Amino acid sequence: MIKRLLIANRGEIAVRIIRTCKEMGIETVAVYSTADREGLHVRLADKAVCIGPPPSAQSYLLGNNLIMAAIHTDCDAVHPGVGFLAENAGFARLVRDTGLGFIGPDPRLLELLGDKVQARTTAQRFGLPITPGTPTAVEDAAHAQEAVGALGFPVIIKAAAGGGGKGMRVVQAEQELPEQMAIAQAEAASNFGDPRVFIERYLENPRHVELQILAAGEVAVLGERDCSVQKNHQKLIEESPSPGVREAMRNRMAQGAVRLFQGLDYRGAGTIEFLVDREEFYFMEVNARLQVEHPVSECITGTDIVREQILACTEGRMDIDPQAVRLQGWAMECRINALSPGRVTELQVPGGPGVRFDTCLYPGCMVPPYYDALVGKLIVHAPNREQVLARMDRALAELHIRGIPTNQGEQGRILNESRFRSGSFGTAYYAERETRLLKETNHVR
Repeated sequence: MIKRLLIANRGEIAVRIIRTCKEMGIETVAVYSTADREGLHVRLADKAVCIGPPPSAQSYLLGNNLIMAAIHTDCDAVHPGVGFLAENAGFARLVRDTGLGFIGPDPRLLELLGDKVQARTTAQRFGLPITPGTPTAVEDAAHAQEAVGALGFPVIIKAAAGGGGKGMRVVQAEQELPEQMAIAQAEAASNFGDPRVFIERYLENPRHVELQILAAGEVAVLGERDCSVQKNHQKLIEESPSPGVREAMRNRMAQGAVRLFQGLDYRGAGTIEFLVDREEFYFMEVNARLQVEHPVSECITGTDIVREQILACTEGRMDIDPQAVRLQGWAMECRINALSPGRVTELQVPGGPGVRFDTCLYPGCMVPPYYDALVGKLIVHAPNREQVLARMDRALAELHIRGIPTNQGEQGRILNESRFRSGSFGTAYYAERETRLLKETNHVR
């Protein structure tokens, strides 16, 4: 068992990891930029090291600074959290070459799965269906037009070296292709340092469904999560199980996931993501790390995913039995995002049965303008979806954050819309909702 762990991240996810480490008897070292010196993760960790000024490129993305902080504080391993360098193969390799443990898969797998083109090819090799698309990266508009000729419109351009909605552009017609290609390449270069993109046939309104995986020799599947409610490809609400996946499809997805992760000899936590179009599903990508929405799967399985991830990556074992995983009830998560920076003046956290609020906020804390807008995750668990909806509605009403504006009100409105409550929606739901609300507003005027 490792004795001291450096958490190479910030905010809510760093707080989440610290809490599990305390229960495991592992000391923690937080890192922070000067903008995060008041951060809750800094307060909760056993030690904290400043790694640079506010911009991520000068702090949280400087791998050498993170490793020096780990060495200086006598850490045994590094946990990358989510985002930043969590899926950076170069950073993982540097961590291991320094003699530290890395809480994540082998760097060679980060390279393989981080390249979305290679990942698609690998998934095919293990019998997983993929959407029609280019077998290699597309270099320029001429190459793109040639590829689209075989696929037909609409298509989606995606960054080959990243995800999270960055470097993604939907193209409905040929005349849009050159401009959207240039924008996607620029976004890919800016966000991932790699301008390569590839093209897939665009599914108009699929469900976005992902399976939570834990692996250490054997592979455990902790059910699926539905992440179809998205704004600009950024997830807003996640739930498990998916209201749009039948048992037969659930089993086929799980079998494919086990084949892939066992075939790759994967270690740690990961997620395999699919697009579901009526009765078919298609491999999209693997996130070779912890996911923001992992608490949803923790609720329905009673598993501490961070604990199992640490055990798998440091001791090559897990406490859970992959054959004994049982899904209990329904869980849902609403992401609470800050709409602008500022100082929190008041915080009232909801409670009661089946309610959990993972956050980095506290009264008096400063939310800086430099990083991801996520400041909290409201998670509820109940026996069925109807009760989860009622519980989430109640918990959202109890949550009070003063001093900064958040999307809490919008989350409550979505929760009470008939379309969402029906469970019959796909990834186009949010955009269609925005269009409808705009028309209603214009009609009133």
